[in-house]
Amino acid sequence: MKLTRRAFTAFTVLGSGAFVPLAGHATDMLTLDRISAYLNGLVAAKSAFTQINSDGTISTGTLYMRRPGRMRFEYDPPEAALVMAGAGQLAIFDGKSNQPPEQYPLWRTPLHLILKRRVDLGEAAMVVGHTFDGIATSVSLQDRKRPDQGTIRLVFSGPPVELRQWVITGSDGTDTTVILGSLDSNAELTASLFNIAQEIEKRGR
Repeated sequence: MKLTRRAFTAFTVLGSGAFVPLAGHATDMLTLDRISAYLNGLVAAKSAFTQINSDGTISTGTLYMRRPGRMRFEYDPPEAALVMAGAGQLAIFDGKSNQPPEQYPLWRTPLHLILKRRVDLGEAAMVVGHTFDGIATSVSLQDRKRPDQGTIRLVFSGPPVELRQWVITGSDGTDTTVILGSLDSNAELTASLFNIAQEIEKRGR
C-alpha cells in the first residue's frame, strides 16, 4: 500500500517547498482578489500533472476538476492509482490492490480550500503567506482550526492568471509537489468521473 500512503500524504495534509521554475514572467504580484476571481471562475478543468514525492520519486497522471467539491487524479502505470474527491469525501484507490478504497472527509484535505463553492482569499483567515519572486505569485494557506495538518502553497503564473503547481508540507516537514500542465478549462467532464460509490461498484470492491 505504499502508493496509497504516499497519495494520502499528498492530499490530506496541507508551507513552503521546492519551487519549480515556470516559463514566462509576471509584471507584478497577483492580488488575492484576482486569484480568488480566477479560482471561482475555474468551474471545470483537465490537465496532465507531475507529482514529486517526498522520497524524491516522481509520479505522473491526469487531473480532472469540477468545482465545487470534485476532483480526480488518475495516476499512470505502473502505479495506476486513483484519487477521487466527491460528495464531501476523498477516496484513494490502490491500483495494485483489490481492497476497498481508503476514504476520508474532504475537509481533512487541503483540496477543500480550493474546491469551496466560493473562494475569497482577501477575507479568509486561512492565508498565511502571499509572495512574489519576480516570476510567479505564491499563496500559502492553512486551516487555522487544524494547524497540525500543515500548509499548502499554491503557485500562480500570470497575467493571465493560471494555477501552475502546489506544494504541500506535512506536519513532519516533508514536501509533496504537484506540477500542472496547461489547464483545459473547456473540458467536458461527466459526473461519473467524481462518483466514488459508482467507482467502487465498477471495481467490485
